[in-house]
Amino acid sequence: MKVIKIGGGCLKGEAVVSSIVALIIQRGRGNVFVLSALSGITDKLMNGIEIAMADEDNIPSLVDEIRREHLGLARHLIASETDLKALEEEFEPHFLKIERYFFGISFTREATPRMQDIIVSYGERLSVILMAKVLKSHGEDAHYIMPRDAGIITDGRFADATANMPITSKNMQKNVLPMMTERTILFVPGFFGISETGEVTTFGRGGSDYSAAVVAAAMKADILEIWKDTEGFMTADPRNIPEAKLISILSYEEASELAYSGASILHPRTVEPVRKSGINIAIKNTLNPDGPGSLITEQAVHDKNVIKSISHSMDIAVLKVYASGVGLRQGILAHIAGTLAKAGINIKSVVTSQTCISLLLSRKDIERAHRVILEVKPRLFRESEQVTDTALISVVGDGLHNHRGIAARCFTAVSQVDVNIEMISFGPSKAALYFLVHETDLEKTMAALHSQFV
Repeated sequence: MKVIKIGGGCLKGEAVVSSIVALIIQRGRGNVFVLSALSGITDKLMNGIEIAMADEDNIPSLVDEIRREHLGLARHLIASETDLKALEEEFEPHFLKIERYFFGISFTREATPRMQDIIVSYGERLSVILMAKVLKSHGEDAHYIMPRDAGIITDGRFADATANMPITSKNMQKNVLPMMTERTILFVPGFFGISETGEVTTFGRGGSDYSAAVVAAAMKADILEIWKDTEGFMTADPRNIPEAKLISILSYEEASELAYSGASILHPRTVEPVRKSGINIAIKNTLNPDGPGSLITEQAVHDKNVIKSISHSMDIAVLKVYASGVGLRQGILAHIAGTLAKAGINIKSVVTSQTCISLLLSRKDIERAHRVILEVKPRLFRESEQVTDTALISVVGDGLHNHRGIAARCFTAVSQVDVNIEMISFGPSKAALYFLVHETDLEKTMAALHSQFV
């Protein structure tokens, strides 16, 4: 049995979704599908929270727009008026609940994390209902099951939940496995689970990859397939490096590092649930389903150049905190990190010296983070600054730390194109070397590194 995840990029527009339906009919029997929301729906639900708080008169039209999008797609995919009418009747209670939640936050003028998670979870709920009914109208033995009924249990953290794998595995073996036959097509919504107290908790943006891995591990699947509209992991982003090549095999570690540092193929947390089970992850292109794609395995396959890929992220900023004897002063790093954590700000990485702590953050968080630490009393540092004009580059290959000269080759290649490296991290990961450059130097840095190693 496979667990197959289909992302929102593959659920966009009548023609694309029609091709996905045909592919499921051709290759999906006997398998579990974890779905994202239709393309753009999660954003509409999130934006709808702000719209509803601003003016309740906008709520009916907002909900009607989401209703029309789903029903319009259904009318294209379902020929039977009887089946279409049944779908409309099944949809309507969900649209009414969305509307009720929007009116609730409009009345209270507050969107709590709990309420936000409930509202945004409806994109995936509507998606599985739609696809199950479409496949059933084509004569398939198609069903859906919601996380509450499946027993996907989380730690209860809103917007950043983690699955409780022992309980979830036990529940899914009991509640889901008996539903499966060699002809069954079962749809499960991605992106969210249920806490032990019964609350809807989401896995964060892009979390449907992670929830698919949770389902695969819990169901003891043979393989986890991620259906995308791209071939798989590449040696670099083709938009930056047109000659980039497909990576056919890479390790869990390599895939995680690439996902963390900017490759949008996979959510960084996807590997977590399947690592213990040794379940492989296959990236497959829905536009070329017989193509090789990328296979992610437990064991690394080493290339002659060691390096598999050069990846990058522009979503990076540095908060620099200057203080004398940082390494000798107890608790300063913990105090700063704890203060940011309390403010809900994620720290991507930390690089320290004796005079400076450099915190790597998302660009969207940098200004607020700077304000937060300036308000700390007593102040444990003498000055601080924010740097936002940088780009993060990662050189990824499992075992690179065991090969002499990798760092030297990187820095030589970069210096030959007259680029200054602003910060380096080498050693914490067995599969990646990270450094920062000025954002205007990104293109030539990428090109120099790719030509050196790939």
